[in-house]
Amino acid sequence: MYKNYLKIAWRSIKGDKLFTFIKVGGFAMGIAACLLIALFINDELSYDQQYKNKDRIYRVVLQGVMDGELRKSVHFQLPFADALQSDFPEIEKAGKINMSELFGAGKRGLRLAGESQNNFEDGFVFANQNILEILEISLEQGNTNEALLQPGNIVISKSKSDKYFPHGEALGKTIVLDNNTSKPYTITGVMPDFPKNSHLKFNFLLPIEDTNMSWTNQNYFTYVLVDENTDIPALEKKMFSIMENYVIPAQMARGRAPDFIEILKTIEYKLQPIGDIHLRSDLAMGDGLKHGDIRFVWLFGAIAGFVLLLACINFINLSTAKSANRAKEVGLRKTVGAFKSNLVAQFLTESVFFSIISFMLGLMLAWALLPAFNSIAAKSILFPWEVWWFVPLMVASALFIGILAGMYPAFYLSAFRPVSVLKGSLSVGSKSGKLRSGLVVFQFATSVILIIGTLIIYKQMDYIQHKELGYNKEQVVILDGANILGNKSESFKEQLLQLPQVQTVTISDYLPIDGAKRNGNTFKKTGEGIEDRGVPAQIWRVDYDYIKTLGIKVKEGRDFSREFASDSINSMIINDQMAHELGYDNPIGKHINNGMDWAIVGVVKDFHFKSLKEDIAPLSLVIANNDSGAISVKLKSGNIGESLASIEAIWNRNVPNQTFAYSFLDQKFSQMHEDVERMGKIFNSFAMFAILVACLGLFALSAFMVEQRKKEISIRLVLGAPFESIYKLLTLDFLKLILLAILIAIPIGWYMMNRWLEDFAYKINIGWEIFFVAGGIALIIAVVTISYQSIGAALTKPLKSLRTE
Repeated sequence: MYKNYLKIAWRSIKGDKLFTFIKVGGFAMGIAACLLIALFINDELSYDQQYKNKDRIYRVVLQGVMDGELRKSVHFQLPFADALQSDFPEIEKAGKINMSELFGAGKRGLRLAGESQNNFEDGFVFANQNILEILEISLEQGNTNEALLQPGNIVISKSKSDKYFPHGEALGKTIVLDNNTSKPYTITGVMPDFPKNSHLKFNFLLPIEDTNMSWTNQNYFTYVLVDENTDIPALEKKMFSIMENYVIPAQMARGRAPDFIEILKTIEYKLQPIGDIHLRSDLAMGDGLKHGDIRFVWLFGAIAGFVLLLACINFINLSTAKSANRAKEVGLRKTVGAFKSNLVAQFLTESVFFSIISFMLGLMLAWALLPAFNSIAAKSILFPWEVWWFVPLMVASALFIGILAGMYPAFYLSAFRPVSVLKGSLSVGSKSGKLRSGLVVFQFATSVILIIGTLIIYKQMDYIQHKELGYNKEQVVILDGANILGNKSESFKEQLLQLPQVQTVTISDYLPIDGAKRNGNTFKKTGEGIEDRGVPAQIWRVDYDYIKTLGIKVKEGRDFSREFASDSINSMIINDQMAHELGYDNPIGKHINNGMDWAIVGVVKDFHFKSLKEDIAPLSLVIANNDSGAISVKLKSGNIGESLASIEAIWNRNVPNQTFAYSFLDQKFSQMHEDVERMGKIFNSFAMFAILVACLGLFALSAFMVEQRKKEISIRLVLGAPFESIYKLLTLDFLKLILLAILIAIPIGWYMMNRWLEDFAYKINIGWEIFFVAGGIALIIAVVTISYQSIGAALTKPLKSLRTE
């Protein structure tokens, strides 16, 4: 019997190729989109799941309300981890990591002892011995229990070991960092590379040598391994004793204002599961890591479901719409004795047959598109052919979706009464239906919502790329690893300035981009007492040409100048925001204090030095002759390649054994928002999938409508109906449905995208023009889709349709 059902299904495919293509093609596209999103979601949810004790590993988070806002931080004092381990028996181990460039983390020059060639490497962090055990880092070479116990030890990753010691063991070898031969490091361990789905990714572990046990300086991430039976909420409450016993007394001894102490009393310690760090962290924590967003995971999951649902809707729509063509078949089968169960089985078999073909095509399409998807999503996802459950899951899904999608048509068609069918009374009722109209509205409402989302994401990204930042990021080259120059940095700068292509040069690695050095402090007006609250602000060490090189605008006062000897001692330039928070209308000449007295000589206009998701914070600039890790070169307009070649030649003359490494400031700025841009591209790609699937359905329904009304159209043409009236007859009903879909979609799209924009401190306004454009695009798509069939029907020769009458 089932063999007969399959024969009938095959005949149906061959007899109606257009509808078959739309059924199978729509399903295949829906399955491909759904599968790609499922692989993306699975990759995002897999972060930090590799730990055996993942349910016991937590990162400590500090949170509290300050100035009416919930503030979060993951930066703690050096003795914080030790106090946790000693004061709370529930905490088996507490480890700490320092990723601050102020302490030498991040990028550094590296060479093997006895060799002269330096390489610029990234991924240096400082950690204590407990981190190896908490993060279950089992060394491939070396003793895991003592690898980070002594100053001068270093643990390197397997990939770096293979790079520098391809033919021998790395253990015990000596390396030199930043050409500092007075402090060599001995390799005491080789660790496996961190997996790609880990929120932590570093290549070099250095032991913490900081001896500042102050409870007022916060530079360390803290991870803990808790006992199996720990009550986490109860432990979080108990941890407040750290604040009472250590932090508050230290701040009071420092003379902090009483209102600040009161704020400290409201602060809470929270334990964040390690598996939540990648997807459930926000910018307020300030960890500087690249994170995903659980909301995007759910959003993409919803899109995957919608795309697949739209494909299923197309199948149901087309199957019910074609009911008139199958009605006589059903009537004859019932007349000769077929039971309803036989007919249900037949139509479900056809549906499953379609589903299996669609799944096969969808799998091949997803496999073909995966490299492009990986490029857009910055992933390296592999198709899981070798995973034991993948093929069975695909087969089960094909059967389930086939049965689910075919259930309504099967029961709908098998319920026809033979007498009514053979009299032909069903042919009229099948031309339209409330169900099909409702499904068309649903499809296009979903499509319009996705179009609205696409337009708003595009406008926000365009706004970010072209917003006035307060500095000029164009044609600024950043030379990394400049600390290798040592006392030759000023001479190197002068040599660069001799190049005709170079406009200005500044030596500082405090830059308005992610990954640059940061240094916070608290300032008060000079003369204020302990009852006065200070202003937390960044204090950046720069040189005399910093403001000029980056094109920062001086609003009041003056720029730094070598003509003023005091500029190198106690002069300071602040931004507008800092002047505002200090309460100064005219700050020039005023003095502020952070343990050292500073005279304000200038105010610069606010410029963005963080992501546009964050507000501009108070910032100060001071002159300092520091060992900077970066030099920024402002180029004149011209041949960039030639300019870089000239700069490299000077670099090689000064440090012939150091690799020339550079980047562009505008590229670094773009990288700050690449996660948003990447998510936007993924969203847009799958929005196009959904719109295409919806259009396929509309195209098929309009084609069927024309087919059903051919004789009616022919009679109207014979009676003299003009082209316009025929076109209007065939399109007006559909356009009414599309307009209804637009009205439904606009408030939903506005709400969803307004919530998304809440993440940005600086964002576009959602104007009515966006909804007008989105609705217009949907209408144009619908009109073009329907018009192909409608115009063809209006131009057809009536005799062809009436010949059989």
